[in-house]
Amino acid sequence: MRNSQDFAPPGPDTATAARRRPVRHRAAAALTAAVTFALVLTGCGGGGDAAPKSASGSGSGSAKSSADADRVEPLAGTPAPELPVTVESADGRKVTIDSADRIVPLTGSLSEIVFTLGLGRQVVARDITATFEQAEELPVVTRAHDVSAESVLSLKPTIVLADTTTGPSEAIDQIRDAGIPLLVVEPAGGLDDVGRRIDTVAEALGVPSAGTELKQRTERRIADVRKSVPDHADGEKPRVAFLYLRGSASVYLLGGAESGAGSLLEAAGAVDAGKESGLDKDFTAITSEALAKAAPDAILLMTKGLASVGGMDGLVKIPGIAETPAGMDRRVVTVDDGVLLNYGPRTDRVLAEIIGQLYAKGGTGR
Repeated sequence: MRNSQDFAPPGPDTATAARRRPVRHRAAAALTAAVTFALVLTGCGGGGDAAPKSASGSGSGSAKSSADADRVEPLAGTPAPELPVTVESADGRKVTIDSADRIVPLTGSLSEIVFTLGLGRQVVARDITATFEQAEELPVVTRAHDVSAESVLSLKPTIVLADTTTGPSEAIDQIRDAGIPLLVVEPAGGLDDVGRRIDTVAEALGVPSAGTELKQRTERRIADVRKSVPDHADGEKPRVAFLYLRGSASVYLLGGAESGAGSLLEAAGAVDAGKESGLDKDFTAITSEALAKAAPDAILLMTKGLASVGGMDGLVKIPGIAETPAGMDRRVVTVDDGVLLNYGPRTDRVLAEIIGQLYAKGGTGR
């Protein structure tokens, strides 16, 4: 990815930070809780090329090739918003939207939905996590992962889209106090949330029919990709551990039940090794004991995470990795940081990449 997806440094209130950051940013809060393990979160540069990926077809009913994973695929035509509408925000407020002429989505996943609905030309700013090609020239209105109210207001938006993880609360209040309609959307934690979020955004922007079309397209594509999961020759599902790594900051975390990756792994016919081993939180510090208990056959990583530890050779030097079945087989699955946990219109591509790599010839599950 061309833009940073690094986690923001945790604030003084860990619990509040955990609630307001997106799923893939919750590792920051988990990291704070692991201070006693001497983990330091300072952000990460690290880029690096993605591992080879697979394609699972093309066309309106199937996943797109990962070669265009940095682009969203808008619906045909530009829908005409029918406004005003009054919708209920996830924070309990009623929000009336009179115009969708200048839209500011404050998360990358919300940006994906707006662009894919066909309203990308009305978007005037982006969050740092909106890294897909159509959005990359837009001004960024976040610092680290916190919203700059001044930057947002300077663009004179007619509607701002946020989710319950967006912060700081002072910035959200400042935008609202300026009279800007601001809709809060519940974040996604899994595949079941994809359609709900599309519907919510489409209704707020006055294009519910386009929302229905996009939801149906997305859900159909995800269902088609799920059919590509091969039967397991031995009847055993592969165990996959999701790791969040930032080597330059000495951050090494193992995902548990609330990491956000479980739904994808289950859809790919795998077992979430961290969750199955009893980790009920989002992330916990990696230890040899935790890895031995998880016993993953493969490891799921963000592309930058693998690059940050020096690739596969560096990964197996992390204590405990080399002793796992995944480490011994050097079996990893990598997905770009900007799409892995978005749970939106490109999730079929993410799932196709996971399946393609996990069941590659000679790999886990064969």
